[in-house]
Amino acid sequence: MSVGKFLAGFGIGAAIGAVVGILLAPQSGEETREQIGEMAEELAKKTDATVQDIKKKADTLISDAQEKSEEIMGKLQDMLNRQKDGQEG
Repeated sequence: MSVGKFLAGFGIGAAIGAVVGILLAPQSGEETREQIGEMAEELAKKTDATVQDIKKKADTLISDAQEKSEEIMGKLQDMLNRQKDGQEG
C-alpha cells in the first residue's frame, strides 16, 4: 500500500468520524451546520497544504534524480573518451 493511499484513507476516515460525531452531538441544526462548514474549510486547508508539501518533495526528488543522471552521464562519457583515446594511441 502506498503512503498516499494510506494518508487519503486516514483523512477520509477521520473526516467521516468527525462528521458522525457532530451529527450525533446534542445541539441545534444551525450549530451543527456551522461546525460542519468549519470542519470542511479546515480539511480543505490541510489538504491543500499536504498537496503543496507533496509537490515540493516530488520536485526535489526529480531535481536530485536529474542531477544524478547528469553526473552518471558525465562519468560514462569520460570513460568512453578514455577508452577511445587509449585505442587511438
